[in-house]
Amino acid sequence: MTGHERDGALADEGAAMRLKRLRLRCWRRGTKEMDLILGPFADAVAEGRAACDLDALEALMAENDQDLYLWVSGAAPAPERHMPMIAALRDFHGIAPRG
Repeated sequence: MTGHERDGALADEGAAMRLKRLRLRCWRRGTKEMDLILGPFADAVAEGRAACDLDALEALMAENDQDLYLWVSGAAPAPERHMPMIAALRDFHGIAPRG
């Protein structure tokens, strides 16, 4: 194995562990509603059925559930920095943005 192959393998392993932690956080948010919105999305990302910017997902995980639910449901406007991830979640679940 060359140095580049070894570095790539370590990067893949690091990304896999990062995604594993994110999946756990998505399924254990604290509110069942957000578990059911974020958990299946994280599973789809891990299984390669959905694309995701892990940095953006991690940033979204730092927000509280009450705000996240309002943003995803469209009941309140989401901060611009989270809009790409909110749009990805809405698209994944077939949630049409309000008005």
